[in-house]
Amino acid sequence: GKLEFLGRVDFQLKVRGYRVELGEVEAGLGACEGVREAVVVAREDVPGDKRLVGYVVAKAGHTLDSTALRSELKGRLPEYMVPSALVVLEALPLNANGKVDRKALPEPEQLEGDARGFTAPRTPTEQQLASIWSELLGAKQVGLGDSFFELGGHSLLATQAISRIRQTFQVELPLRALFEDAVLERLAARIDLAVHAGSGVRMPPLVPVARTNALPLSFAQQRLWFLDQLEPGGTSYNIPTAVRLSGELDVGALRRTFGELVRRHESLRTTFRALSGSPVQVVAPASEVPLTWVDLSGEADGEARAQALAEEEVRRPFDLERGPLFRVTLIRLSDVEHVLLLSVHHIVSDGWSRGVLVREVASLYGAYSTGQPSPLPELAVQYADYAAWQRDWLRGEVLEAQLAYWKRQLGGAPHALELPTDRPRPAVQTFRGSSCSVTMPLSLRDALWALSREEGATPFMTLLAAWQVLLSRYSGQDDISVGTPIAGRNRTELEGLIGFFINTLVLRTHVAGDATFRQVLRQVREVALGAYAHQEVPFEKLVEELKPERDMSRSSLFQVMFSLQNAPLPVAQLPTGLRLQPVDAEGDTAKFELSLDMGDRGQGLSASLEYNTDLFDAATAQRILKHFSVLLEGIAARPDARVLDLPMLGEAERQRVLVEWNDTDVALPAEQGIAERFAAQARLTPDALAVVAPGEEALTYGALETQANQLAHHLRSQGVGPEVLVGVCLERTPRLLVALLGILKAGGAYVPLDPSYPADRLALMVSESRMSLLLTQQSLEGTVEAPGLPRYLLDAEAPARAGLPKDAPVRTAS
Repeated sequence: GKLEFLGRVDFQLKVRGYRVELGEVEAGLGACEGVREAVVVAREDVPGDKRLVGYVVAKAGHTLDSTALRSELKGRLPEYMVPSALVVLEALPLNANGKVDRKALPEPEQLEGDARGFTAPRTPTEQQLASIWSELLGAKQVGLGDSFFELGGHSLLATQAISRIRQTFQVELPLRALFEDAVLERLAARIDLAVHAGSGVRMPPLVPVARTNALPLSFAQQRLWFLDQLEPGGTSYNIPTAVRLSGELDVGALRRTFGELVRRHESLRTTFRALSGSPVQVVAPASEVPLTWVDLSGEADGEARAQALAEEEVRRPFDLERGPLFRVTLIRLSDVEHVLLLSVHHIVSDGWSRGVLVREVASLYGAYSTGQPSPLPELAVQYADYAAWQRDWLRGEVLEAQLAYWKRQLGGAPHALELPTDRPRPAVQTFRGSSCSVTMPLSLRDALWALSREEGATPFMTLLAAWQVLLSRYSGQDDISVGTPIAGRNRTELEGLIGFFINTLVLRTHVAGDATFRQVLRQVREVALGAYAHQEVPFEKLVEELKPERDMSRSSLFQVMFSLQNAPLPVAQLPTGLRLQPVDAEGDTAKFELSLDMGDRGQGLSASLEYNTDLFDAATAQRILKHFSVLLEGIAARPDARVLDLPMLGEAERQRVLVEWNDTDVALPAEQGIAERFAAQARLTPDALAVVAPGEEALTYGALETQANQLAHHLRSQGVGPEVLVGVCLERTPRLLVALLGILKAGGAYVPLDPSYPADRLALMVSESRMSLLLTQQSLEGTVEAPGLPRYLLDAEAPARAGLPKDAPVRTAS
């Protein structure tokens, strides 16, 4: 075997969001040509910008070049593990114990501009683009050779980058452009070309509209309003947020905070009513927000009661016409511990909005509790302005061009994903649900993220591809459509609003069994980029135009959802000492059959599976997550394997399925075979039905035993006994069992010949087996071509067998 020393466990750290083992980097660097010694450290010479720096000493007679070293190292390690700077030393500094003195290693002369070839942006376009990336990615410096995704970018940040490029340069670039030209220098050149070509912004400006006329609903809002009309009082679209407040709380400042929050965001004071048969938004004047106060500080089970109240709040319905559609409850656990329950209807909010809400509450409370005014700038537009803008823009040629893509992409897709369920599907779709979760190790996340970078894909694309592979394996289908939410905020003006912007994309992938995972991932990447480029079509409009087969038992176009949370709720520590920590609030609904929500939580890769409890048991949902974890491990280890060859069973389950469940040995009497055991049963229950078939006479155990014995006596007279093979070509009737049992009682063995097989195959089977006799029936005469082979027509000769003995012949073989 081979033992490789990677270094001490305490030399593990996170750099730019990735877990890095310094020993592993040192081992890779030390294996490079001409390197005698290597040490790697993480330096933070610029505050907040931690980078890897490698120090090397050359072997005697060798000269080291940092550019060549870096190139060689890229072939050994993922990009994020390659040091930002390489420093060549004559010798490594040592301490008194003879060990490397890491603190004495010199500061590199140009940390950013060393081996990775950092070049500062030169043109105005490059400089402005670098500024956009720096703001979005939190990078202190962005050079011409930097890649957006290697700096920590993902699909959501890419969307924000494109919207900022649109606003800054007044050009329209597709999201695909950032994936195709992820390096700053190339993307800047592409922007310049677009500017010179006159690829100006085609979208109309988003501006405030007058509040004197009726305010229309957005397409997404209209769908939820319609669903509420069909089923008033439903809670499937409640969005709960629970925040734990630790520290001294100023309740007056908190009340003022929510008053300002509702004043800033019209959506939080909006209701909906029908006007001449069509729904409209009604924005109420700003007023004080009712804050429900619950004091549990004197109760021993306060924490449990608070959890119960949170679960009750999730199940409280909203009235879309009367409102309010935003509720606030404050639970006091002690002088320094409170839980804030926020509940809002999806028609005026979404997942992104939760983050906006928590951040603004933190900012406003921090100011008000210290006597300061609001630090937040006024919003340029409101959600009602967006709804009117969407209605005005997304129509005519613009809408038709977007719809044409989706009609091509989803045309001919299967009606449904046929997953095996634990119970029959209800005739009308239900929404009762539950969830289970698992956290996968950091090492798995790192490996999957590295695979994503290799393929120019995002982690979302890699995880979605894996999920679709699992769904294909579960369903036995190779055409898999999955829904996924997209933020829908591809304009900078929308990033700070609370409202219902989220849209749903249908991502369809063909999972061929002989395809490797890399091939599936590349297909998913193309499908996702195409969907991103046509994300403006509201899902509601897509259903309306595609007119999928109506099925009240399932959701339209897809039944399974996937999402990757790139924007987790923030944890805020206020100057007053108050800490805001989001708390998970469990619900008991499920919008789809299965919804997999994943996220990078720092401790590992989290996966939460929401499932419809009318279809699936909790054990099944947990097993799906276990299978998915094993599948991801297999993908990380062997991305070039065929998807059908990737594992899904863990060791314990594999042992149970392949070994324990197949351990069916039963001790039987040594001198009893099938014929003797059947005879014993016939003596016990002679009048019980043994075999029935449509349109045929049923046989009892006694009758079947008698007929088989009589046939056995006849076969004995024809020389059938041990080592003699008898062909059987019969239809599937009770007569077939008489033949098989009779042959065994005669001591022979049977060769089944399926009448549906091709004649050539049947003739080959007869020839290869060297059978001595063929049992068949009148309707199948001529089916088996075997000149010279004796034939016995079981149905035609039945009267002749009636006079033969009814007892079994004496056994001649053991």
